[in-house]
Order: sequence, then structure tokens, then C-alpha cells
Amino acid sequence: MEWYQIIAVLVVGLAAGFINTIAGGGSSITLPMLMFMGLPANVANGTNRIAILLQSMVGAGTFRSYKVLPLREGWRLSVPSAMGALAGALMAVEVSDEVMRWFIIVLMVAMLLLVIFKPEAWIKQQAGVVSAKTGWLQYLVFFLIGFYGGFIQVGVGFLLLAGLVLGSGLDLVKANALKVMIVLVYTIIALTIFWSNNQVHLGMGLLLGTGSMAGAYLGARFTIRGGAVLVRYFLIAMLTVMILKLLNIF
Repeated sequence: MEWYQIIAVLVVGLAAGFINTIAGGGSSITLPMLMFMGLPANVANGTNRIAILLQSMVGAGTFRSYKVLPLREGWRLSVPSAMGALAGALMAVEVSDEVMRWFIIVLMVAMLLLVIFKPEAWIKQQAGVVSAKTGWLQYLVFFLIGFYGGFIQVGVGFLLLAGLVLGSGLDLVKANALKVMIVLVYTIIALTIFWSNNQVHLGMGLLLGTGSMAGAYLGARFTIRGGAVLVRYFLIAMLTVMILKLLNIF
């Protein structure tokens, strides 16, 4: 690998770690980069999980150090997400993601409209809510989100934020912290599945992950200092880019 390729992977990793920690969609730039570097699509999908794992570790640790990550809620929602990720990863090693791609486009368009036209739901925690609402419906939702995350990962952060903000009543700062922890837990399972099916390039994954860890630290600091209002604007921008990317507009 040439020196400029190493730098490019590190820079893309840094950008993806920052984007994923604040909102989501970072995998929309890491997957094309990995395939551009010569990895088959299925191996790129598995290799990307190394970077996701490392950036999530840094992001969760940073949120925890600033006391905005409630571990009890995190574990409660991580269990159904991890179960879903196991099923999704097992399917990912066998089938195409075309149907899922269109499904997620529809979800992201709906989410973008909600973020734009119902800003108060994303900026302010619902009255009286001090922790994430849970129940059988929430567990089902997070199982399905985990399934998608285990399957392809791209854009799962948006779905988790929707579930945590609109479904569980949290503000964007706490929702981002919980999102990072949930992704950390289920990525361990998904990565194990891809690894056991020889769909992980360790060297490329570690290189990408090095940049992602730095980006995750910066993203967590931005979320904490910028607050829910700035995160909402960033979320609108990333959702727009992600939708256009999935529609192959650029």
C-alpha cells in the first residue's frame, strides 16, 4: 500500500468516526473506500466492523467520562439490538442488500422530514422523562434496528436516534451516547460472524479504525459541547447526503 493510500484511509476513518458518533452515515464513505482499495463488497462490509468497534469504544468511553451515558438503559436496549444483529449478520453473509437499501431510503426520508418539521421532538427531552422508555414495543424496534445494523450498518445510527428520541423520549445528546453504546455491543457479535466467514481484512480494518477512534473522540466532544441544537443541524445535513448517496445521485 502506498503512503498516500494509508493517509487517505486514515482521513476517511477520522471523518467516519466523527460522523457516526454525532449522527450516522459514516459507513457510506468507509465502504466505498474499502472497495476502492480492492476489497470485495462482502469483505468490505465485514472489515468496516473493526472500525465501528474501535470508534464505538472511544465514543462510549468519552460520553461516559462526561457522565452523559446511562449504562443501565444502554444494556437494557443493547440486548435486543445484539440479538437482532446476530440474525442480520448471519443473513448478510448470504444475501444481497438491494431490498434493504430501498427500505432504508424510505425510512431516512421520513426521518429527515421529522427532523426538519418537528424540531422540538429532537431538541428537548420529553417532559418528565429521566431515562429511556422501555417495553415490548421498544425491544421489538431495537431488535429490528439491530438486525439492520448487523446486516449492512450503513445509516443504522439514524435509526437508533429515531428510536431513542422519538420512541424513548430522550434528547439528542443522551440519545447519541446510548446509540454509541448499543452499536458497540452488537458490533462485537456482528464482527464475530463476519470473521468466522472469512469476510474481514484485519490490516485494513485496523488502519481504518485508527482514524475512526480519533474521529469518535472529537465527535463525542462536539456532541457534549454543542448540545442538541447543533447536533440536529448536523443530523439534517448528514441525512440529506445519505439519501442522495443511496439514490446514486452522486
